[in-house]
Amino acid sequence: MAFPQSDIILVSNGPGELLTWVRPLARRLQRDLAADPAFAAARLHLVLTPCPHAHGQEARSAAALGVFDQIVPARFFWRLLLQPGRYRRWQPHGVVVFLGGDQLWAVLLAARLGYRHVCYAEWVARWPRWCDRIAAMGPRAYGRVPRRWRHRAQIIGDLMADLSRDPGVSPAARFPAPVTVALLPGSKPAKLWVGMPFMAATAEQLHQHYPDCRFLLPLAPTVSPQDLLRFAGPQNPLAATFGVGAVRLEAPSPAHGHWSLCTATGVRIAVVDHHPAHGELRRCAMALTTVGANTAELGALAVPMLVLLPTQYSHVIRAWDGPWGLLGGVPLLRRVITMAALPVVARRGAGLAWPNLQAGRMVVPERIGAITPTQIAQEALALLRQPARLEAMAMALRQLRGPGGAVAALSAMVTEVLRLQFHHRRGRPLPPVAKES
Repeated sequence: MAFPQSDIILVSNGPGELLTWVRPLARRLQRDLAADPAFAAARLHLVLTPCPHAHGQEARSAAALGVFDQIVPARFFWRLLLQPGRYRRWQPHGVVVFLGGDQLWAVLLAARLGYRHVCYAEWVARWPRWCDRIAAMGPRAYGRVPRRWRHRAQIIGDLMADLSRDPGVSPAARFPAPVTVALLPGSKPAKLWVGMPFMAATAEQLHQHYPDCRFLLPLAPTVSPQDLLRFAGPQNPLAATFGVGAVRLEAPSPAHGHWSLCTATGVRIAVVDHHPAHGELRRCAMALTTVGANTAELGALAVPMLVLLPTQYSHVIRAWDGPWGLLGGVPLLRRVITMAALPVVARRGAGLAWPNLQAGRMVVPERIGAITPTQIAQEALALLRQPARLEAMAMALRQLRGPGGAVAALSAMVTEVLRLQFHHRRGRPLPPVAKES
């Protein structure tokens, strides 16, 4: 039986969510829909929602995937919500899938179009009454669903776990000569403002004591090599504060087949500009990273990491999610908010990195506060000289990431909702989720 034409709308916001959640699900849905003749008329769309931390290049990065029939940039979200007919003739039936940002935007869009709503709940589903299905990442998110609505919920696992299905990189492959350290300063401008000069200075310090160490920086889809130079170079006043001298950007050449960021002391940071850079990351001995979705990606790849948040600079709070980040964007309040937020962060027993939040304990070390590149270089050097500690961290991350299969499970849930909606009138609840026996 072939179903009438219908729309599947993925709703997301920032570059991290696009890379780790939207891309794998979109590709899986494209494959599953093409394999089922009943859904030959289904169309896949992406709607980006307002986000104070967005880079502005998310729509272009999503278009490069080549899987969406239409992409609505974040700046047009409110216009879409008010006048959806201006963008296309939306089909009578469809499903809205929440994959990052504020869950309320997906709820409103589904209600406005009269579509069913599937919510991927990483930690909590905030609007369960308006969700036809809740795809819980794990038992914690499932347990937070009120009992009244739990019949709509199902644990599908961590979408990030599907990034790496191999049993893990062996210690011999993890520590090839020369040792490589990954640098992940983030993708949001507020994070790059602090992260790029901080990590460039740390690389210089580490290279002084470990000359054979190599560095690579996986470029986020929304960031260009020229952006890295702008944030690491003299245009950024924090570069002088961290002691970073002249920085230059070298284009790919026969000697180096990639972009390179070169410091005044001769440190060369290889810029990996293809996405995803999982193969390169898996072979890194460790990573220096800021907080955010990159900690989940590194955890899924079982890459040991040192998580950094230098809070002595008020710019960094602007990159935080939630109310702290919003209030930190107000110039007159930024310093006050920073001073108020730090004690709250310090009291968090589970930290800020995603592996630590997921485990409820410190799986990977976090360094939060008035940290310096010299301190971090010394700690990274101590870790590099103890491969057994790094391998133990990698093993803990492999155990934490779960068995995989979440992308396939979420795709199956979306297509199930798409199928059920043709047999249940709009506004009527769908049958409960079939529980495994």
